[in-house]
Amino acid sequence: MKKKDLTRFGERLREEKARLLNHSERKTEEMTLSTDDLADEVDLASSELNQSVALRLRDRERVLLQKIESALAKIDAGTYGVCDICEEPIEMKRLEVRPVAELCIRCKEAEEQEEKIYA
Repeated sequence: MKKKDLTRFGERLREEKARLLNHSERKTEEMTLSTDDLADEVDLASSELNQSVALRLRDRERVLLQKIESALAKIDAGTYGVCDICEEPIEMKRLEVRPVAELCIRCKEAEEQEEKIYA
């Protein structure tokens, strides 16, 4: 992979990381809601549902942050854009769409087929 491509992907990944961390801080502040502010059980149930959804989203963001960290470490190590399984280069189109991709299309499809069998 060309150095300018690595630089571009590194910048995209760092920007996404900063956006996620900034978003996470704001959401943490918004999630705190006193039960005294809620008028009845319906309000309480609605609030709990909203918090549950927010926690699931934060968990997804946490996983994405881990993948971003891994991708940035691979850029530093010089292994970014290489499939973790077959060690072949990951297509540039795939990395453009999913910069945190760890597998090439062929290996990812095989992994998904295996998950389908055991699911």
